[in-house]
Amino acid sequence: MNGILSFLERAIPAPRMILTLGPLFLAAVLAAGALAAYLRVSVGMRTPYTRKVFHFVIFTLASAVQLWRGLPAVMLFGAVTASVVLYAVLRGDGHPLYEAMARPSDAPHRSLFVLVPLATTALGGVLANLFFGPTAFLGYLVGGWGDAVGEPVGTRWGRHRYSVPSLAGVSATRSLEGSAAVFVAGTLAASLGLAFAGIPPGKALAVGCCCGAVGAVVEAVSHHGTDNLTIQLAAAGTAYFLLAF
Repeated sequence: MNGILSFLERAIPAPRMILTLGPLFLAAVLAAGALAAYLRVSVGMRTPYTRKVFHFVIFTLASAVQLWRGLPAVMLFGAVTASVVLYAVLRGDGHPLYEAMARPSDAPHRSLFVLVPLATTALGGVLANLFFGPTAFLGYLVGGWGDAVGEPVGTRWGRHRYSVPSLAGVSATRSLEGSAAVFVAGTLAASLGLAFAGIPPGKALAVGCCCGAVGAVVEAVSHHGTDNLTIQLAAAGTAYFLLAF
């Protein structure tokens, strides 16, 4: 209990941080949302792609924020992001950002499969920081890059498909091609993140490869909508133990 209370004390941003960084984070999240919405509404890009554009940008920014200003800042960033996403869900059908995030294939539970990943992302971020603090940012990167690439690759080139458990009776499949993309993108993201954090290149690549592999395996077997949680924990935990924190 004391450990949890200590974590909460460290995680809550100070009023000054909220006032100074809150508007910056809101502008960044709105810009990411505007990009995804523009691609969906004006360009006509399919939702599986625009959803992952937003996903990629937000997770990458979260990693940068944590490395830049630490745990309270990334918690503030997460709260701002959640507020923007919840607003889009409340607006529902026809709202540009909602249409960029809510897959038609998830009907009649489109909102559910925006809200469940939002909740699992938040939970994954909290648990990764609670248990694997120094490497939590790697969970964001592997989850953000790997999952962002895996679904579009699977949608476009997936030939070897398999079913995965889902919620609310919505059928869901993944593919070996998509899982391979998760591995490649997750490895690249983790390796770059570790190198940026000061880990020697050879070690960064070796640990990054392990993070990408574990992330791909976990993504392949996770329930539809829960992989934002499982990938974060798997990748952050893998790096934490390999780097002997």
